[in-house]
Order: sequence, then structure tokens, then C-alpha cells
Amino acid sequence: MKAMSKVLPLGRVSGIRIGAQWSALLIVGLVGLILATGVLPRAEAGRPASVYWAIAIPVALVFFACLLVHELAHSLVALRRGVRVRSITLWMLGGVSELEDEAPTPQADLAIAAAGPLASFALGVLFGVATAVAWALDAPVLLAQPLAWLALMNVLLGVFNLLPGAPLDGGRVLRAILWRRYHDLTRADLAAARAGRSVGLALVFLGAFQLIFTRSGAGLWTMLIGWFLMISARAEGTARLVRDALRDVRVGEVMAPAPVLAPDWQEVGSFLRETVAFSRQNVFPVVDVAGVPVGVVHADALAALPEERYATRVRDHMTALPDRNVLAPDAPAAELLTTPPVGRELVAVITDGPRVLGMITTADLSAVYRRGLLLRPSGESRPPEKGPD
Repeated sequence: MKAMSKVLPLGRVSGIRIGAQWSALLIVGLVGLILATGVLPRAEAGRPASVYWAIAIPVALVFFACLLVHELAHSLVALRRGVRVRSITLWMLGGVSELEDEAPTPQADLAIAAAGPLASFALGVLFGVATAVAWALDAPVLLAQPLAWLALMNVLLGVFNLLPGAPLDGGRVLRAILWRRYHDLTRADLAAARAGRSVGLALVFLGAFQLIFTRSGAGLWTMLIGWFLMISARAEGTARLVRDALRDVRVGEVMAPAPVLAPDWQEVGSFLRETVAFSRQNVFPVVDVAGVPVGVVHADALAALPEERYATRVRDHMTALPDRNVLAPDAPAAELLTTPPVGRELVAVITDGPRVLGMITTADLSAVYRRGLLLRPSGESRPPEKGPD
């Protein structure tokens, strides 16, 4: 379940923003290609290619909708368990539900994790029943076969997601079980991340076996998924350690105080000569005439502009600052983990009313993480989090 860039909005369900990356079109295209050139011609040969494609594309869109149902199941159960959900994003390898909070209990964690695979299994049963009805009514093969394919794919989707390793749903299930056993969410999360790396490595080897010994192009896809799981599992383990280091820390304790600001009305040339040339900052919060932060600019990006553009204003080159990236100094520092960087480096601007008090960059977060690990005694674990038995 984690979220990404350049998202095409698709609407809202129960207040949850639904979107899709352009890479999600690859799912529709790939599924359509498999159906139009493989599954449907094998089911009934001799039809024109246009007939196969006319069936394949709608079926691919239905499968895309099944991925959305899988993620919606996670998100709707999360809402019922008191966990806020920011968005759902569909992309090349499936979907991501971005949760704003952690599950309050192992039971809630388990329910949220299991909801997606259960929804996929339910869809598999639904399409399986539809297939049986189609065969019983002697429906055309090119109607029944896509239903059978959708039934199989949803069952396989549910099974795959239950593999026991983060970031797959099975990794979440494993984390919930270990959390209940150990009463320690950090320990459970790190164990699920290690399992995820193992599952990813196994898929990479499986894909290599397919590619070398069966000469199947599917091996490349399997290797890609395995590589993605390994990278994602490592990132989740790191995120848990960072979250642990930020526990009980406030934003004001992490920020770099009194940053140099960039007036949005100033010309780029004068800003470079009068400010950037004498500052060690590379990223600058941009403020309007009232001192309210409205964006961010990077010194190297401004310096790379051709000289004829030095007469333009700083605001013409800034990246807008979303409201979620403006925090109060007493906000929990853990909120920074769900705040994506603006541009390349800035994570948040800290304000007291309209006045800018400080800023936090990715480098600041890295320093906090390293300090947290250094100050944590070797071999000593944090006190276990109490949970229900």
C-alpha cells in the first residue's frame, strides 16, 4: 500500500481521492495485448484481429477496475477502523492506498491488510459464477472466456498479495500477527520488511529461471516485480526506523531555524547576486508581500537560467507549496514521513501564523535518523508497545 507523482484524478469515493499515474495505462495495454493476441485467439480461432481487440480493451478496463476495488477494500476498512485515508493511486504494478495514520491495534491492522485480498477473492468467485452461467446458457465463447480469465486473474491477484512480505498485503498480515505476539510494532514491521526482501529475491531468481530455462518473456516481468518488492521492502524498513527515531519529537526540534527567504516579487538576477551568492542554502522558501510562504526555489535551477531570463520574477520559477507542507512548530515530527518533498529537497516550512520560523529538508531528516540510531544503545530495543492480548 505507498504514493507517487503526476496523478490523473479519477474522482472520490467516501472522501478518498482516486487517481491513476500515466504508467497505469501500461496495465490496460498489456492486459489488452495478452487477451487480443493470446487468450481470445486460443479460445476461438479464425476471427479478425479487430474482433479480439474490441473485446480485449473493455475486459482490460474491467480488470483495471478490479485493481481499484482491491484498493478500495483496504481504504474503506481503514476508515471504519478510524484510520484516515488520503488517496488511492493506481499505477504500473497495481495500486497504492495512502493511509495518513497507523492502525491503532493489531486487529485493525490485520483487518485492513486482509480486506484487499478478500475483495479480489470475492471478485474471483463472482466472475467464476458468471462464467458458469455463461456456459450453462451456451453463451458465445468470446463472452465466456473473458469472464473465466477475470475470475482466474482475481484469484491469482489475491494469492500473490498474500505472499508473506512487505509491502504486499501478506506482509501486513504477518506484521499484524507479529505485532500481536510481540506487542512491539517496530519489531514486527522490521520482520515483515526482511520477509519482503526475501520474497522479492525469490521472485528475481524465479524470473531468471523462467527466462533461462523456459525462455518465457514472463520471466522479465517476474524479475521486475521481485526487484520492486526488494526495493520497497528495504524502503519500508528504513521508514520504520526513521519513524521510531522521530517518536516524541516535535517539528520545531528538527527544523533549521530562520532560513533565508526568497521574495516572490524579486527579479531572479538581483536575488542571485544579493542573496544566493552569500548563502549556504540551496533551497529557499518563497514568500509573498505579506510574508506568507507560497513556494520554493532551488539556487542551482535559478543559476541555470539563461541570462535573458534574469529579469523575470522569482515566483515565475518557483514550485508551489501545498498546504500540507506548512506545519506548526509543535506538530509531531512523524507527520514529516507522509509529507512529500516539494521540488527536490524541501520537506516542510514551519510557520507561526504568517511568519516563517524554519524549514526542513530531506538532509535534515537524514541527520535526525542518523542521530537517532547513534543515540540508541547497541542491542537495546525500545520498551514494547502494549497491545491487547
